[in-house]
Amino acid sequence: MSLQVIGDPVLHSKSPAIQGAMLAALGLEIPYTAHVVRRGELPQYLAWAKENGVTGFNATMPHKEDLLPLLDEIDPLAQSIGAVNTVCLREGRWVGFNTDGGGAVAALRDGLGLDPAGLTVTLLGAGGAAKAVALALSAAGAERVWVCNRTMERGEALCRRDPHLRAMPMDFSPATLANLCRESRLLVNCTNLGMADCPRQFANFDFLDALPQGAGVFDLIYHPAETELLAQARRRGLGTLNGLPMLVNQAVLALEHFLDRPLDRKAMGSAAAAAINDRHSPNC
Repeated sequence: MSLQVIGDPVLHSKSPAIQGAMLAALGLEIPYTAHVVRRGELPQYLAWAKENGVTGFNATMPHKEDLLPLLDEIDPLAQSIGAVNTVCLREGRWVGFNTDGGGAVAALRDGLGLDPAGLTVTLLGAGGAAKAVALALSAAGAERVWVCNRTMERGEALCRRDPHLRAMPMDFSPATLANLCRESRLLVNCTNLGMADCPRQFANFDFLDALPQGAGVFDLIYHPAETELLAQARRRGLGTLNGLPMLVNQAVLALEHFLDRPLDRKAMGSAAAAAINDRHSPNC
């Protein structure tokens, strides 16, 4: 039995350190390694993995969407998202899951004390991470998820994937953000605005003034640990959370799939967080 993370590039991935620390905490001597798989090589990799004792793997770019037609079974949430990041070999069949959204929901509950059920959420962005988080929030019972994106077509395409019909596309204008924030208990940033080495930043943060008292701001970025968005939110007395707890929680969920059993998520999360802190790496 062995586990891997595949992608291109992938050798910078934190997954071996995170999963290795959790497996060690469980007393399991299961190797977890990074394996470069280039675009177009997935069919060959799946055959090789099955023949060489790989019982599960995580997938990063550029494979999250390309895997879908190659798998034997896909979890319903992953199917609605249109991407997988965790694949397990079950009775000779490859089964795909997406733990990004579940990791975000768990992070919100633990880090901000917010349960998505009944929440109105303003979500920024419409890329892969936004898709996973928006649809997971909808599936967890959010009353409304406003998906704000500069390109309305991308937001509309994301919202069409929501089987619960709770995600709604909106524009990214300052006036729209302010209006939506007045109705929201949670703001989620799924864009790269504020990421280290990213030349772009929010034009201003006035929309944060519209969030009600007790609202939370969740930024999926974790390098830097406090983006300017989170700093501005903290100064306004809002709850703040960066993307590190999501990274940890999605890894714990992936390991549960690999081992096909529930785990002590708090203990696993502590092991994973310690491994990340030891690495001091900005990459994800």
